[in-house]
Amino acid sequence: MTHQLIGKKSLALAVACGYMLLSAVAFAAPVELSLEDSINLALQNNPTLKIAVSEQDKASWALREAQAGQGPTLGFEHRDARAKSAPSTINPTPTPTNDFNNTVRLSLPLYSGGKVDGAIGQAKYGLKSADLGVAETRQQLKLDATTAYFNLLQTRNLLQVRQESVDNLAAHLKNVQAQYDVGTVAKSDVLRSEVELADAQQNLIIAQNNYDLAMANLNNVVGLPLDTDIKLKEELKYEQSKLTLNDGVKFAMQYRPDILQAEYSLQGAKEGVKVARSGFLPAVSLVGSNNWTDDRFPGSKNSNWSVYVTASLTLFDTNLTLSKVKEAESSVVKADQQYRQTKDNVSLEVRQSYLSMKEAEKRIDTSKVAVAKAEEDFSIAQVRYNAGVGTNLDVIDAQLALAQAKTNYIQALYDYNTSKAKLDKAMGVTVN
Repeated sequence: MTHQLIGKKSLALAVACGYMLLSAVAFAAPVELSLEDSINLALQNNPTLKIAVSEQDKASWALREAQAGQGPTLGFEHRDARAKSAPSTINPTPTPTNDFNNTVRLSLPLYSGGKVDGAIGQAKYGLKSADLGVAETRQQLKLDATTAYFNLLQTRNLLQVRQESVDNLAAHLKNVQAQYDVGTVAKSDVLRSEVELADAQQNLIIAQNNYDLAMANLNNVVGLPLDTDIKLKEELKYEQSKLTLNDGVKFAMQYRPDILQAEYSLQGAKEGVKVARSGFLPAVSLVGSNNWTDDRFPGSKNSNWSVYVTASLTLFDTNLTLSKVKEAESSVVKADQQYRQTKDNVSLEVRQSYLSMKEAEKRIDTSKVAVAKAEEDFSIAQVRYNAGVGTNLDVIDAQLALAQAKTNYIQALYDYNTSKAKLDKAMGVTVN
C-alpha cells in the first residue's frame, strides 16, 4: 500500500513537472515580428504617443474655454440680512428688520475690443499645433521602431559573420595542426592560427552582446518585456528609391509637422497682439437682471427687473497695456524667426538623409562585389595552403578580408535602410 502511494505521488509529481516544463517552453517561445508589426506595437504601447494625445485633448478643451467667452453667463445670488437702525427722534426704539434678497443676472458680451476673438484664434492654432504634435510623435515612433528593427537585423547578421569566422579559423587550425603533426609546417603556423582563432572568439562574444542589447532596445521601443526573445521575419534588403532631392525638400515644406507648427505659432502670436491691444478699447456688455426682496425667507414678494448696457474703458493704467502690446509684438518677431529657422533646419535634414541614403546605395554595389571576390580569394588561399604552395598568413589574411567584406556589405544595407527611414521622417511622411 505504501509503495502504491509513493508511486502515485511520483507519477503526479512527474505529470506536474512535465506540465510546468511545457508551460515554460510555451512561455519562452520567441515572438515573431515583421517591421510593420514592430511599428504597430510601438504606436500602441509607447507612452510618448499617449502623452501627445493628452496634449491634443488639453488643447481641444482650451479652445472650448476661449469660445465660452462669446456666450452669455447666468448667475444667481441670494443674500440674508438682519439690521437695526440707530434710535432717532422719529423712532426712538427701532426694531430689527430682516431682508431676504434674490437676484438673477444674465450678461452677454457685445464687444471686447478683440480680446475674445484673439483668444479664440490663439486656441484654434494651439489645437492645430497639438494635432500636428500627435502626427510628429507617430512619425518619430515609426522611425525609432524601424531603426531598432534594422539594428537587430544588422547585429544578427554580424553575429553570423563572426560565427563563420570562428568556424573557418577553427577548421583551418585543425588542418594546420594535422600538417604540423606530420612535420610539413612549422610550429609558428599553429601558434599564429591559435591566436587568430582566439581573437575571432573575442569578436564573437562582442557580437553576441551587441545582438542581445539590440534585442532589448527593440523590446523597449515596441513595449515588450526586455527579456522577450524576438524572431525577425524580414531581412536587410535593398529597394531602390526613385525620389529626387528637390521633390523631398518640396514635400517637407508642405507636410513636415514642425514647419506647420512653427507657422501656427506665428499666427497665434499675431492673435496675441490683438488680445493685448484690446486693453486700449472699450468692453461692452448687455445685462439683464431680476431681483426679489422680502422680509421673510426665502424672499420673493417684491420683484424688480432691469435691462441695461454697460461700457467700460480704461483711461490710464501706467502703460500696462502698452507694455503688453510691445511684449506680444516681440513674440511675433521671435515666432517669425523660429519659423524661418525651422524651414532651414528641415531642408538641411532632408538633404543630409538623402545624401546619406545615396552614399550607402553606392556602397551596397561595391561591397557586394567585394564579398564575392573575398570568398573566392579565401577558397584559393585554402587550396594553395593544403597543396603546400601557399602560406598560413595568406589564409588568415583572406579570412580577415572576407569577414571585413561581409561586414561592409551588412553595414551598407543597414545605413541605406535607416537613411531611407530617416528621409521619410525628415519629409514628414504620414504614418497611417
